[in-house]
Parts: sequence; C-alpha cells; structure tokens
Amino acid sequence: MKYLMMIFVLSLICRMNIFSQAKNSENTIQAGQGTFRTGLEVLRDSGFKTIQNKRVGLITNPTGVDPKLKSTIDIFNDSPSVNLVALFGPEHGVRGNFSAGDQISNQTDEKTGIPVYSLYGSNRKPNIKDLEQVDVLVYDIQDIGVRSYTYISTMGLAMEAAAEAGKEMIILDRPNPLGGQRIEGNIAEEGYFSFVSQYPIPYVYGMTCGELAIMLNEEGYLKEGKKCNLKVIKMQGWKRDMTYDKTGLLWVPSSPHIPNFETAFYYAATGIIGELDPNMIGIGYTLPFQTLVTVNIDAQKLAESMNKLALEGVIFRPIYFKPYYMEKQGKELQGVQIHITDFNRVKLSEIQFYFLQLARELNPDFNIFTGKENRYSMFDKVCGTDYIRKSLMKDGRFDPFKSYWEKDVQTFRNLSSRYYLYGH
Repeated sequence: MKYLMMIFVLSLICRMNIFSQAKNSENTIQAGQGTFRTGLEVLRDSGFKTIQNKRVGLITNPTGVDPKLKSTIDIFNDSPSVNLVALFGPEHGVRGNFSAGDQISNQTDEKTGIPVYSLYGSNRKPNIKDLEQVDVLVYDIQDIGVRSYTYISTMGLAMEAAAEAGKEMIILDRPNPLGGQRIEGNIAEEGYFSFVSQYPIPYVYGMTCGELAIMLNEEGYLKEGKKCNLKVIKMQGWKRDMTYDKTGLLWVPSSPHIPNFETAFYYAATGIIGELDPNMIGIGYTLPFQTLVTVNIDAQKLAESMNKLALEGVIFRPIYFKPYYMEKQGKELQGVQIHITDFNRVKLSEIQFYFLQLARELNPDFNIFTGKENRYSMFDKVCGTDYIRKSLMKDGRFDPFKSYWEKDVQTFRNLSSRYYLYGH
C-alpha cells in the first residue's frame, strides 16, 4: 500500500510540474538567450494599449500568429480591447488561400465577417477611400529578409498610403530568419525599382521589417519623400546573431514554396536564376530553391566541380529528378542539391552565380538566357540592375561582376546600422 501511495504522490508531483511549465510558457517562448516575444506578443501583453479606442485596419497573412499559432486576425477580433474594422491582404491573401501571382479582389473574411481589401490586385496599396474607416494601420507579416520577396514592398506602400491619408502606422516586428548581420548584393538602381525591388537596398539586407520601416521613413525612400506617423512594436529577446531556429518559434509557410525557415536561406541562394527557370532550382519538385539542375550536364561532374570551390558552409551532392509541374514537367533533370552546413558562414547569393559559371565550363553550349528573352526584364528587376545579366551573357563567369555584387555591402551596413533596434 505504501509503495502504491508513493507512486501516486510522485505521479501527482510530475503532473503538477508539467502543468506549471505549460502555464508559465503559455504566452512566451524560451529562446536560446532568455525570453523571446514577437511584436504581436508585446502588444498583447500591454493590453493592446497602443491601439485601444482606435479603429484598426490589419495588414497580415497566415504568418501573423502567436506562439500557439493563433492568427493575429482572430486575436484582435476576439479581444474586447481591439476594434478591428478592416483587413488588408497581400499576395496569397490574409488566410493564405490564394496561389502565387493570383489577382485577388476585395471580399469578406468568412470567419469574422470583416471586409478584406486586396493589396495584390488592381491596388497594391490601401486607397484613400478604404482608409477612411480606420484610424491606424497595423502590419504583422513574417518576412524572409530578401529584397525580391514582396511583403516588404507591401509594407512600404502601406506606409505611403498612411502618410497620404494622415493615418498612424504600426509595425509588429518579427525576426529576420536569416539573422540581422547578413548583407549581400548590390543596392537596386534607379530605373530598376519595381514590386520585387521597391527600394534602394541590397538583395539580402540584414534588418527586421520594423528596422527597415524606420529606415524607409527616415531616409525619404517613400514616394515623394513623405513620412508616415510610424511606430514599431519591438520584439523582446531578439539578438542580431539569431537565425529563426534560435527564436523557438514555429514556422508558418510564408508562401507555398517557403515551407520551412531553412528555405528562406535557399531562396537567397537560387531565387535570382529561378526567375528564368523555376524547375532548375527545385520549384515543381519537393525541394524548392534547393537544387541547381539542367537537362544534360552530368550531375556527378557538376557536384565535384562545385565542391572543389570549397565555398564556406555548403556542400553539394548529385541529384536526379523529374519535376511534377511547370515547364519541364516529367523531363529528366540532373545536377546538384545544395546542403547548407553552416548557416552563419555561408555566402548565399553567390552560389547560383558560381553554378552558372561551372555549368558553362562543363558544357559551353549551356546558356540559361537562351529563349528566355521575355524574362530578361524580371531578372533585371530582381537584380536591381541589368549589369549582372549582361555580364553573365558574355561568358557566364562570376568573377567579372563579383566586385559589383559586393560593392554596396559596407556602405549599406553603415547606413542601416543607424536604425538597428536590437544592437550591433
């Protein structure tokens, strides 16, 4: 009997400890260094003080969630302290129920009955009429830290709209999954600004969306140099050397081909040439942005050549597959799968350029630009210049434009560091 009673008491103590741990972690995540909270959690912990007694318009998508994956939409709608009156949806929509490139019209959110205004259709920024019903615009979207990913363009255009309408703009800050130290690529040039390169920043810019918003506002990068009434709700516990896995957060796909946080790194490594041939980089297969494949270049030889470069933090292995969809559906492709071994040391964006160089050396007839004239404009916009394409078209070598690709890194680091919210 004593033995059974002892087992019962020990069991009860264990259950109490588990319950206590669950209760203590209900609204926080224990990150690698202390307690981590997103801007959304900080706002909620404050009792939504910043937006109380205001009509709120929320710009978000499925990545706007708390640690238990509850949507920001539902958190705001369920709170008696928040008057949520409008939703604004970027590419893929507020609930993520649209595919890449789909033109989205205004609609009503089925769950809440709140009107949804599309920012990825005829309008890419909130119009004055839609903003008449709100006092404040709140932005809560997880970005991936790469210039061509369109959510930061949506954020900047919303800031412009807020400035024009005299509305307050609040950014709920979230971590840059690549960390806050990595900067790669040239600054986008005049004449090549577009929705995939909206502002003069490098391809990989090393800032959180909140830091970037402050810089856009203060440096006069918004249309006509306008400034909005901007407030950033900072994260707690985030450090510049923290990649996404160090935050303890669960990853919600930021778009259909970014299923996990690691893919954000691969996006930076191959996304530029993916504008010419998506199947080449694993789109249409199970490894989006993680492959570099062709129809006829020997996979084994390509892997050996790529590994001989001894690039830091990455190795390559031969791979063979048939895409399930897109242009090369069902066609046998071969090349390399990229394996990042050190997320801190790897230089991401240069991987794709070295691939083009070695592929050309292995097969002089290989030219990724052949027959892709209709994609030149998009390629140039993503690069923020036509210099890279023209250089590649000459001989496919990276060295002639490597210094150009790296020329703005230190200048931008000096500029952007003025707006860091989380140290240096």
